[in-house]
Amino acid sequence: MFAYALTRKPGRNFSQGLTTANLGPPNYEQILKQHATYVDALKTIGIDVIELDPLPDYPDAHFVEDTAVVMPEVAVITRPGASSRQGEEESIADVLKQYREIEYIQNPGTLDGGDVLMIGNCFFIGISERTNLEGAEQLGRILEKYGKTWTSIQVGASLHFKSSVNYSGKNSILVTQDFANHETLNGYDKLVVDEEEEYSANTLWINDHLIMPRGFPNTKAKLKSLRLPIIELDVSEMQKMDGGLTCLSIRF
Repeated sequence: MFAYALTRKPGRNFSQGLTTANLGPPNYEQILKQHATYVDALKTIGIDVIELDPLPDYPDAHFVEDTAVVMPEVAVITRPGASSRQGEEESIADVLKQYREIEYIQNPGTLDGGDVLMIGNCFFIGISERTNLEGAEQLGRILEKYGKTWTSIQVGASLHFKSSVNYSGKNSILVTQDFANHETLNGYDKLVVDEEEEYSANTLWINDHLIMPRGFPNTKAKLKSLRLPIIELDVSEMQKMDGGLTCLSIRF
């Protein structure tokens, strides 16, 4: 069970962040409302939310997940793979060192938290445009010190590993079709999202609840088979900026 979630309010310049989406111009007032609803959803399931102020120099900074990987024993501060985001992690480290011992990913390694999926003591680390092999191996060595296991996986065309694969509770994972037959994931029951609903693969399992993006009925029907409470949230403005539900918090 998670006790805390670290979040950051979007800044007024959030629309200047990195994106490959072509979904129209994002709206600041709308993203503030959506972010507040996300924070409220976490609170309703017993999470103590730590909400940080915007970082004006970093328009992507509300996607806090990329800046740290936190486990019960230690918090690993990442080195984001996009140069424009390097520096976001400094203020995150200042907060997390109040709760955990701290370790760091060092240059030339790069690592985004969105590429790291933790399932108990097992970690999957995506190799992507943002996370290189050196960064994955550095994290792997840290994990091994604390008795964890890890496997690296090539992400392919997706931005992050968790754009395509997420744990959904009860030994199940929600995956896009690209990972439906991936042998590394064969120990889990796979719920494969339809091609037209790929965005919904970024669903957040937290404290035996599923928080999923609104507007994906086929994925919702598949998740209902798990018999866990489902919370649907509108995250249209995050989607316009290549972000999703897991990106918006660091859970620990």
